[in-house]
Amino acid sequence: MNASPVKTDPRYYAVVDGTWPPAYKRDLGPITLRQGQGGGSRVSAATANGPVSTDDITPAEAAMQDMGQDLLFMIRDGDDALDAQLEARGYVIKDPVNVWSCAPEVLTDVAIPRVTTFCVWEPLEIQREIWIAGGIGPARMAVMERAKGPKTALLGRYNDKPAGTGFVAIHDGVAMIHALEILPHQRRKGMGAWMVRQAAFWAVEQGARELALVCTKANAGANGLYASLGMRHVGQYHYRHKP
Repeated sequence: MNASPVKTDPRYYAVVDGTWPPAYKRDLGPITLRQGQGGGSRVSAATANGPVSTDDITPAEAAMQDMGQDLLFMIRDGDDALDAQLEARGYVIKDPVNVWSCAPEVLTDVAIPRVTTFCVWEPLEIQREIWIAGGIGPARMAVMERAKGPKTALLGRYNDKPAGTGFVAIHDGVAMIHALEILPHQRRKGMGAWMVRQAAFWAVEQGARELALVCTKANAGANGLYASLGMRHVGQYHYRHKP
């Protein structure tokens, strides 16, 4: 499922930043730079905090190169002018993303079967192994460690065997799920849905008013799952990077 465009509430961008934080960020004119230390696009992309001109982009590019990072911008709603400027400079679109959200109570209407899902923090070694198997290595786990406020790691089990893991953190009353990973041989068994529901139960316990997550538009299966659970498509963004 590739959800249709909707106007994005800017607070979701703040939730992404707050629950999956960069190692460091600073403003350079109207551009916010992030140092991700290998933690992926979300923690490494520059963003606009006002109108941007070509004279602003050039020093931002130099700063990203000084940090040893790729030239990468996150394009949010209202960034059409920046998007066009970057395209003219040879930047290409990377990883268009959907934002999904619902009240957590929407997903607590069904009891989770015993010993199917758990919340633990710090993550267990088996959870770290599942993340690593899915390409989520130490640099991304360091992002989880940096997150402030309430947070937990999800553990899913199927037939008494580890099945998946995920990370949930809260910012400004919104619990956001990140790094949801199901082992290949445990997929198509409903584990993704149970783990999202476990995140919802945890969010309610923590007093969060909303449960959210982001998913690449290309991941049709996951987008379909979130829609089928009753989550709403509430926004999007994409990246521009210079090959």
